[in-house]
Amino acid sequence: MSVDDFLRPINHSETLLINERSDTLEQSRRVFRFGFGQSPFPVPASVSTVLADNAAAKGYMPVQGWRPLREAAAAFHRAQDGVDWQPERLLVGPGSKLLIYAVMAAFTEADVLLVSPSWVSYEPQARLAGHDVHRLQTSADTEWRLTAEQLDRFCVARAQPQRPLILVLNYPGNPSGTTYTEAELEALASVLRQHGVLVISDEIYGMLHHTGEHRSLARYYPEGTLVTGGLSKWCGAGGWRLGVLHVPEALAPAMMPRLLGVASETWSCVTSPVQHAAEVAYAFGPEVQQYVEQERVVLSHIGNRAAEALNEAGVKTAAPQGGFYLFPDFDGWRGVLAERGIETADQLCERLLTEAGVALLPGTAFGMPADALAARLSYVNFDGSAALSADEAELGRLAAPVMEGLAAIRGWLAGEQQVAA
Repeated sequence: MSVDDFLRPINHSETLLINERSDTLEQSRRVFRFGFGQSPFPVPASVSTVLADNAAAKGYMPVQGWRPLREAAAAFHRAQDGVDWQPERLLVGPGSKLLIYAVMAAFTEADVLLVSPSWVSYEPQARLAGHDVHRLQTSADTEWRLTAEQLDRFCVARAQPQRPLILVLNYPGNPSGTTYTEAELEALASVLRQHGVLVISDEIYGMLHHTGEHRSLARYYPEGTLVTGGLSKWCGAGGWRLGVLHVPEALAPAMMPRLLGVASETWSCVTSPVQHAAEVAYAFGPEVQQYVEQERVVLSHIGNRAAEALNEAGVKTAAPQGGFYLFPDFDGWRGVLAERGIETADQLCERLLTEAGVALLPGTAFGMPADALAARLSYVNFDGSAALSADEAELGRLAAPVMEGLAAIRGWLAGEQQVAA
């Protein structure tokens, strides 16, 4: 026996790998970087200034998070989402990613239910925490949404209904770019309540709902919904690593001590200067409000143009409703692709990258079957700084790198010669 025999089967995150691979390939040719989902917008100046001003703040903050930040974040979500967020039940962590894992790690055993497609890290996190993972497959026909009927069928048929069931729900969705209506959330809440399902509602893209109409699941199922969010998407601060988790009142007595235990034994506290800056971001002053409003305009404009271009090329793509992702389905090209030896999403993305210089992430990374010819496209390869002051005419010019990449996809599908540039 060797050490290898005892290592967990946990691989490098595919979203990070595609970014590194694009870096390498770009040294020899042009690459349309649709693979890595990172906000293209700079952090608001008023927020960055506070970070710089507090660079010398080197002391440890409380494990739960700096009290003024927790108060600001709770007030922010009460105002934006109409939910009962309270600072006593809010935990600040180094990104929502680790907060989601902390919830899973707090359980000795559980069934974790995921939607296919869903974000790449949920399943590895659940398995690291020692839990069984189950998936419910969605389709392009429902724009990749989980239905209440699907959820109910799964819950009724569970082999071990006495075990905790944790549903991880992310919307607006990564990778789909779509979201849920109020009626759909109410229907899901009814099933969740009936079966006593615990939900981690990953609403990291909530503020980037393109019309500002995000509705938190906690409005309809407050007793069983833990909500995560953070600064990475709407504030353009992914590398700052600051997320927030809110625990409902009904679960707080049991869960908060466990979550604080996980936090204290892992990350200790979030970086002190970042917490000072985050307090200003969550105060949501006029500059930050205008910044978010313009983000929504830009992402909706470019995303809808991109979806229209893909649909015109015979690639079924739901119009984006939030965030900066599309999840195009190439099934309409299945016959043509099969003639070229392409029968899986992995093969599709590999050939697109090497032959057309287009970086997408295959649906398999998000829990889709290998033969489902779907992939995630992140339309963030534009100048986010310039976009913050652009009018509609200027946005057309700024969208050029995105549209050129889509033209490369169309040309490759049609079998046109691709030129490394």
